[in-house]
Amino acid sequence: MSSQPTPRPRVAVVFGGRSSEHAISCVTAAGVLAALDRSVWDVVPVGITTSGRWVLVDDDPAQFELADGKLPQVPAAGPSVALSQDVESRALQTVSGEALGGPVDVVLPLLHGPFGEDGTLQGLFELSDTRYVGSGVLASAAGMDKQVMKLLLAGHGLPVGPWTSFRAKRWDADRDAVVAEVEALGYPVFVKPARAGSSIGITRVTDRAGLEAAVAEAVAHDPKVVVEAALSGREVECGVLEDLAGGEPRTSLPGEVEVVGGHDFYDFEAKYLDAGNVRLSCPADLPDDVTAAVRRTAVRVFEAMEAEGLARVDLFVDVERFRATDGAEGIVVNEINTMPGFTPFSMYPRMWAATGVDYPQLVDHLLTLALQRPTGLR
Repeated sequence: MSSQPTPRPRVAVVFGGRSSEHAISCVTAAGVLAALDRSVWDVVPVGITTSGRWVLVDDDPAQFELADGKLPQVPAAGPSVALSQDVESRALQTVSGEALGGPVDVVLPLLHGPFGEDGTLQGLFELSDTRYVGSGVLASAAGMDKQVMKLLLAGHGLPVGPWTSFRAKRWDADRDAVVAEVEALGYPVFVKPARAGSSIGITRVTDRAGLEAAVAEAVAHDPKVVVEAALSGREVECGVLEDLAGGEPRTSLPGEVEVVGGHDFYDFEAKYLDAGNVRLSCPADLPDDVTAAVRRTAVRVFEAMEAEGLARVDLFVDVERFRATDGAEGIVVNEINTMPGFTPFSMYPRMWAATGVDYPQLVDHLLTLALQRPTGLR
């Protein structure tokens, strides 16, 4: 007597989106789509165009790879689809309401930046009672907003560097006061859009003359701006992954980012288009006790933000200060990414590979976590 084959869980891989990080989301999707085992998962790729339209796309990872410096994007052609708002259904459907196959068991949202990573998409999944990978609405929104994130982390006693924040309308109405707040931090400073990622819109400013253009660049991406004092120390990142058995979140061996030429800091071009001037070390060459402290801090950040599934925590590490203060100082939290870059050459999967979890295992782990998680309030 032959047994019936076990149905494969249906996973909708959603990527692209309206933010300035659209192309990086596509590159992330190319890596994930290539890693998913089709004998285990029933994969449905869904792209969101730059105008916000959801479309079914071909299951061909190569079309979304970063090739010869050309940034990919979701094609506008293709059937328009939406996620059913009927909690009894959870099916993808055409705009006319026609169901496309069975229900979606889990969504893997690979969007970066606003309108995807910031709680907006997560709210849609919550409304439709659909399981999804990653943090919920609150943690996603707070993690995306650098001002709110810093307030939450500081409230939990975690070390964050000196900073200030303002909106474009205050910059226009009371510029002298804003400049005074910025200059109180001491140059150089980093001027950033408050709710963006992939180093888009960030400028390193060394004097008053450069501030106007830097604020204009940040405001082009977000009317809310964060300005951070430059910090000494090494740029170190650590991956966090929820445990399938419900234990304490797991951490990767830390990795280190070093810009070795051609760029003032780890900007968008250095990350994605000019890798020859960047050295990524996995694991970072740190003393064992510093590595342990970095990993403990990453878990504290993850739990303080009430993150779920995965995150990458970015820190500045000053080993000499760590030694001089017997570990009380020397580690400063820069930020948390609740949906970190997930291209095969991104730091998050590289750190986990150095820790013994390869790329396909990592994707499977995240989907299994999401399938185990109940819907609704948690």
